Amino acid sequence: MSAIRIWMNNRWTIPAISGVLIIAALVIPPLFGAEAVGNIFMVAAAVVAGTRIVISGARALWAHIIGIDLLVSIAAIGAVIIGQYWEAAAVTFLFAIGHALETATLNKTRSALAELIAVAPDVAIVMRDGEQVEISTGAVIMGETVLVKNGAKVPVDGEVISGTGSLDEASITGESMPTEKLIGDQVFAGTVARSGFLQVRATGVGADTTLARIIHRVEDAQDAKAKTQVFMDRFSAWYTPAIMVLALVVGVLTADVVLALTLLVIGCPGALVISIPVSIVAGIGRAAKDGILIKGGEFLETSAKITVVAVDKTGTLTMGRPRVTDVIVLDESTTREQVLTWAARAEAGSEHPLSRAILDAAADEGVRITGLSESTEPVPGKGIAVTAAGHHILIGNLALLEQYKIADADATTNAANELATLGRTPMIVAVDNRVVGVIGVADEVRPEAAQMVADLHAAGVTKVVMLTGDTLLVANAIGAVTGVDEIHASLLPEDKLDIVAALQAEGHVVAMVGDGVNDAPALATANIGVAMGAAGSAVAVETADIALMGDRLLKLPEAISLARRTVNNMRQNIAIALITVALLLLGVLLGGVTMAIGMLVHEASVLIVIVNAMRLMRRTRQSATITVAPETRTPITAIGSTPRR
Repeated sequence: MSAIRIWMNNRWTIPAISGVLIIAALVIPPLFGAEAVGNIFMVAAAVVAGTRIVISGARALWAHIIGIDLLVSIAAIGAVIIGQYWEAAAVTFLFAIGHALETATLNKTRSALAELIAVAPDVAIVMRDGEQVEISTGAVIMGETVLVKNGAKVPVDGEVISGTGSLDEASITGESMPTEKLIGDQVFAGTVARSGFLQVRATGVGADTTLARIIHRVEDAQDAKAKTQVFMDRFSAWYTPAIMVLALVVGVLTADVVLALTLLVIGCPGALVISIPVSIVAGIGRAAKDGILIKGGEFLETSAKITVVAVDKTGTLTMGRPRVTDVIVLDESTTREQVLTWAARAEAGSEHPLSRAILDAAADEGVRITGLSESTEPVPGKGIAVTAAGHHILIGNLALLEQYKIADADATTNAANELATLGRTPMIVAVDNRVVGVIGVADEVRPEAAQMVADLHAAGVTKVVMLTGDTLLVANAIGAVTGVDEIHASLLPEDKLDIVAALQAEGHVVAMVGDGVNDAPALATANIGVAMGAAGSAVAVETADIALMGDRLLKLPEAISLARRTVNNMRQNIAIALITVALLLLGVLLGGVTMAIGMLVHEASVLIVIVNAMRLMRRTRQSATITVAPETRTPITAIGSTPRR
């Protein structure tokens, strides 16, 4: 019984039964001379294929909606009444096939969502009372230790607390290359272990995982309507009754019922109704596969119109991780290692972002700093004054030397200015009232930053604007490397908002890329707010108009390019649908197009529209993974070359 029930619920069952009855109706009269039996089979075929159509049309009418099903129902019933049994059977049979194809193809365009759901693991291995226990993923408790073995799916979001391994994170970030995971790294549910063995502390389980949030967002996005789709829905609400009125008027004026019924069938806006949603579902699905979450059809449509992209600098164009690039020794009695040692002693108790870079550089050169300074005195806007190991250490800018009345030799000024000109932050180190050296600290420009700017231009963006709170000198240095079109420096968060608003006032559609904290006002004001590296961030996934799950800049031009392709696809589908209906109506009025032929062409147009939308599911361009050796990366400061504190 269950097999029969499954077979009856299959989308192709009704078209198959109806088709067999039509074949029987065509074969029986010539062989047995039983025309009446053939008519009965034709009516039976129309009833089998048309029952669901009539029910659907009646339900829609009860809800005050005049839809396609109602038009086909009236045409089929009318054809049976006037003895056009073949026409009734053909129309309902073709409509049933069209509906089955439409359902199958829409399911295909939603394949990205189905794949995301499929990667969600069902079981997890956790450590309980010192033993490995296999449980369902829903039973994992926050904070529990989960074991991830080679080849297994990660069942939770969490932090690696032991072991090493590589994970395939394509389901989350869209990146095909496995990512190495070490202690302290973040992992996501649904990713697959390709090597190694990890112990993971669960920080997100069940519906609180990144994968669950992505699935929820893609579901909502694929159902969200674009402005064009809303317009087409309103158009269809007027168009369908208009076709019914036209058919009635033509039937009354010509006294030709068959012509009137044919107009009803031919005028069905099936391809028109499906033209936009199928493109949106396919476009958003393709984006999800590539690690790009687009909030909905409206934002997809707006993204296609973007003319200006405004980007924050630190953490976007740059890596956001400063490192020491230069150590200039200015005292003949002091070595490079000693300059780093004095600087590291001073920074050991500092909370400033640059302190980590100096401590890391000292560690890389074998300098170990133990204990803390006897006293630490931050000097706002200038640097820091420290007493350590019996010595008075200053580290900061020229203004700090001036405050402590330390002689500012030309060599010091020249070294600091040279580093600043290169876009690096100069940190002058003085010990016991004597300048010993200048350290240059810089952030790294992302290897793909220049390529992103070029790709944005290729995607149709007219201008890429950099917005930064850093100095103009530093901003210009980054601009020269990345090739941005316009630079705005020394900005406060409200200044960024004003610039975005000014760009919009000039008629631009603006996308803002930022970290969502100090850039929040500008992100909210922009036509499209983009969050980069949003994997694991619930806020970014839920609030950003576009969320780039990976930390790859090249995803941004990919997203804009895909949005433009999707909108172009929608326009193509609308044109196909309208031209088909117009030509069919003309053919009916001029003669030569029957109800069955019209329905066949109509369903063919639906299929063409669907196949056209399916092209969006193909990946037209896969960005190559950019690997740049550390020594070849371009260091540019993202912190500022003037007052560092």
